[in-house]
Amino acid sequence: MHRCTLGLALVTMTVAGITACGSPDSGSAAASSAEDGKATQVTVGVIPIVDVAPLYLGQKKGFFSSRGIDLKMVSAQGGAAIIPGVVSGQFQFGFSNTTSLMLAQTRGVPVKSVVNGAASNGKVGADVTAVLVEKDSPVKSARDLAGRTVAVNTLQNIGDTTVRESVRTDGGDPAEVKFVEIPFDQMPAALDGGRVDAAWMGEPAQTIAKGQGARVVASPFAETDPKLTVATYFTSTKIAQRNPALVKQFEEAMTESLEYASSHPDEARQILTTYTKIGSDVLTKLTLPNWPAQVDIASLEKLAELGEQDGIFSGKKPDIGALFS
Repeated sequence: MHRCTLGLALVTMTVAGITACGSPDSGSAAASSAEDGKATQVTVGVIPIVDVAPLYLGQKKGFFSSRGIDLKMVSAQGGAAIIPGVVSGQFQFGFSNTTSLMLAQTRGVPVKSVVNGAASNGKVGADVTAVLVEKDSPVKSARDLAGRTVAVNTLQNIGDTTVRESVRTDGGDPAEVKFVEIPFDQMPAALDGGRVDAAWMGEPAQTIAKGQGARVVASPFAETDPKLTVATYFTSTKIAQRNPALVKQFEEAMTESLEYASSHPDEARQILTTYTKIGSDVLTKLTLPNWPAQVDIASLEKLAELGEQDGIFSGKKPDIGALFS
């Protein structure tokens, strides 16, 4: 699995530097084919993970083509590539976790969330992400992570923020947790080899680790908020302002895709074989996220508060209303 969050590289980017990468007409280029009656070519920057299954399923079911959208997905390693790609016009839309989008907004990057992407399934012990330890570890619950080393895929982002909240709510001291950055796909080996005491894993890493005997001690997303909006699809403010019709078409198609995936989980699971290398032995055991059609604003406000508490927004508070509504 590739990294699914925006790294610290974004901090050094300026808005001028990002927008200079695109052509002056990048915000409206996708509109031309729609106006002449042809399908509109739309490129979406994604990470090849479980969370984006509804997008691929919706493409297969014709939810986008029926709205005049010729959809193309381009895989990237994470938000550090997708966010500037959307702002520059390389992609019309992108997929990113919500903390990364908040971080981008507070840095002056012109992005706008347009439709939900994925959410916690709310199941403690069986959520789409989890903190795992080796089976013989003395760590029994989140509070025991204090004083331990925990792997996350990106520092100062949604992973360590929600892990700290799990520790806090379980009565531990989150300030005593030491975080190290390790890509998701390397976490099972790092945990099994004793390089870290625990690891916050997404899928399929956590299923692989469980197969090696690891056990779950915390479910940070579900414990932060059982309805936590984890990720959304977004566009640039330029496209949102210049081509609202395209944004509406994408939103409608994506909403139908989310609803279909939610009611057809077996099809959503199977579509993973078309864009990932997940084996059949892992595929059937994967934990799926929830795919609600709407973002949960209350959960995002809590996530923003936790991010402020961690100091990841450099003193500037995210404008949740402007970004996600």
